[in-house]
Order: sequence, then C-alpha cells, then structure tokens
Amino acid sequence: MDSILNYAEELTKAMTMLAGYPKTLFVGQAVRYDGQRAHATFSGVPMEKRIEMPVCEDFQMGFCAGLALEGYIPICFFPRFDFLIIAANQLINHLDKIPVLGDFRPKVIIRTAVGARAPLDPGPQHTQDYTIPMSMMLKNTDLFQLTSAERIVSHYQWVLQSERSAIMIEYMDKY
Repeated sequence: MDSILNYAEELTKAMTMLAGYPKTLFVGQAVRYDGQRAHATFSGVPMEKRIEMPVCEDFQMGFCAGLALEGYIPICFFPRFDFLIIAANQLINHLDKIPVLGDFRPKVIIRTAVGARAPLDPGPQHTQDYTIPMSMMLKNTDLFQLTSAERIVSHYQWVLQSERSAIMIEYMDKY
C-alpha cells in the first residue's frame, strides 16, 4: 500500500512536470492559496501559472474550455469529485463535444479527488466517487483512477501527450 507521503510526492512531481510545459495553466480552488490538503502538491508550479478560482465550478470548467480553445492546456482542479458534478454541464455538453479543430483538439486535464472519510468524515457531499456514472456520459474524455502512487506521473505524462481531455481521479485517503 502507498504511504501517504509517496502519493502526495508523486502528485507534486506530476504537477511540477506539467508546469514545465509552456502552454499549461493551473486553474481552480486552492491552487494559489492554502485551504485544503492538495494545495501542497502545487508547490513546484510557479505562481504566474496558477489562477485561483472562487467557488464557481460551472464557470471554472467553461473558462478552462475557453483556454483550451486558445491553445492552452489547463489543469482544472476541483478539490472533490462532488464539486466536479456542479461543472457537469460544461464538461459533458461542451468540453466533451468540442471537435478536432484542424490539426488540434482542445483539451483540459481535470484533476479531482474522492474525499477521505477519516480522520473526520465530512459527509456524503464530500466523499463520493462518480467514476462509473461519469464514464457513461463522456464520449471524448478519458478517466483515470490514480489508485497507486507509482503510476501517477506516468498517467499525467500520457495524458499530456494525448489529444483528449482527461479526468484524473485521486483518493484523499492516500495523501
């Protein structure tokens, strides 16, 4: 089983690797300012590549789709999978349906997490895993469950090279 430290370290390595590409931008809640566990995994990302968002999930996803249309590769961070549900309109009806434009397909890398139930259970609105229903609604977006620390960086490398958007699903009990 992965240690808490290794899982978070691998996420940090993956975010640092993504930050090395000139077209990546990091958008979301707690990407610039601390306030939740995943914040530390952005430590290798320069501040000028981080765009902090208020709680406006639907707008955030639409904003990232717009950035992708302009040639950026946004890493769109939602601290909980439950919050990504609020952005489902933009994800399912818009981002997932953007066609290939000439020789390029706009894409967004979506990072989210299934909340931990210990040491304090935050309740069902912060701990659900929507992988199966989400996978049934998406046609052009990949989903990856990051269950092992050893595969985190390689999954992010693969997604960066892919032409498709992807949802990267973390598990906060592994942080």
